[in-house]
Amino acid sequence: MAIFEFKLPDIGEGVVEGEIVKWLVKPGDVIVEDQPLVEVMTDKATVTIPSPKQGKVTKTHGKEGEIAKVHFPLVEIELGEVAVEIPAAAPRAEVVTKVLPAVVMQQAVARSSGGKVLATPVTRRMAREHGIDLAHVAGSGPQGRVLKSDVEAFMKSGGKAAPAPVETTRFAAATATGPVTSAPVAKAPPVFTPLTSSGTDQRIPIRGLRKKIAEKMTRAKFTAPHYTFVEEVDVTELVGMRNRLNETITRAGNGTKLSFLPFLCKALAAAFKRFPQVNATMDEAAQDLIVRGEYNIGIAAMTAQGLTVPVVKHVDRLSLKALAEEIGRLGTAARDQKLKMDELSGGTFTITSLGTTGGLFATPIINHPEVAIMGVHRMRKRPMVDERDQIVIRQIMLLSFSFDHRVIDGALGAEFAYEVIKYVEKPELLFLELT
Repeated sequence: MAIFEFKLPDIGEGVVEGEIVKWLVKPGDVIVEDQPLVEVMTDKATVTIPSPKQGKVTKTHGKEGEIAKVHFPLVEIELGEVAVEIPAAAPRAEVVTKVLPAVVMQQAVARSSGGKVLATPVTRRMAREHGIDLAHVAGSGPQGRVLKSDVEAFMKSGGKAAPAPVETTRFAAATATGPVTSAPVAKAPPVFTPLTSSGTDQRIPIRGLRKKIAEKMTRAKFTAPHYTFVEEVDVTELVGMRNRLNETITRAGNGTKLSFLPFLCKALAAAFKRFPQVNATMDEAAQDLIVRGEYNIGIAAMTAQGLTVPVVKHVDRLSLKALAEEIGRLGTAARDQKLKMDELSGGTFTITSLGTTGGLFATPIINHPEVAIMGVHRMRKRPMVDERDQIVIRQIMLLSFSFDHRVIDGALGAEFAYEVIKYVEKPELLFLELT
């Protein structure tokens, strides 16, 4: 039989390596085409690598926690026709499907055959802290994955918590001089033990996506000299327009309600037409500013695993309704760890928003190699003096912009910010062909 050596493929622009998070196959396993082989974590997200062939796994390269290089051997597969055996427990699974929802049925099949309960690290920690056996919790996530909300629902419904031993865990730090490839993988997020005045220190290893985020933020901050421009925005008219449009959507019953993000994306796209050099990326090797021909805006999303930035492509070509649906879809995929690498690459500008916890303002770090980022902060009702010197109540929000000072000077950054603000304060301009 022929042996096919499968090498780690390109998994995104600029990505040259990834950490092996979890092997989904082992030597001796019979696999089919497109079957998931391994989960690999990059500085953008965790992705699942599928098999390009069917056959029998003869060898895997790299252990969980080690670094896999792009274009280096990952798996060796003995090619040939495969016969997938039906487990003896399969007839019982057919009975289960008649009495259980599909998601619960998937869990029952996995557990009846000794499979491990699927759950996020945050969910496992919550279950462990409350003494809950995840095998008793019905999962609502993909493939029956138990989510944090499932555990909360289980507790609210009066689910019995299993007795759990009290343990004190100390976390040993990895040696600073050890090779990166030998770093142990963190199986679950660390448990923070409350400290008394005489308590001992806790060492929390930086692993997985948290480590990738740290590396990317450090590179961005030390590569691009940042400066931040902040201005307040009167969003009263935007709030009114959004409410009216959402009322129309509700009456028609035909889609996702609008958040403020679609309007902000449109305002940015309109501003890019006047200031194209802000919609750009830096080629560090050649020291070239690449002014991008597409408007692809990354929307920073906080997930249980850390910060992820899915990219909304061609925002200038999408309607407000289509933008709302795409932003919602990408946000759900980010939380469920189902984003594809194409949905995490190609960004030309980034929006970061903390919603109601956005604070007065912040100084966002540029998503390198982009040259600018916009922070969106909480709206507040404030008394303002209008053009007739009357005190009126208005909805006020602050926007913060960080720029790469190597290519975007202070005056240019301010002009771009005010161009965006113009469209946010007068959203009806977005419906006109003003260029």
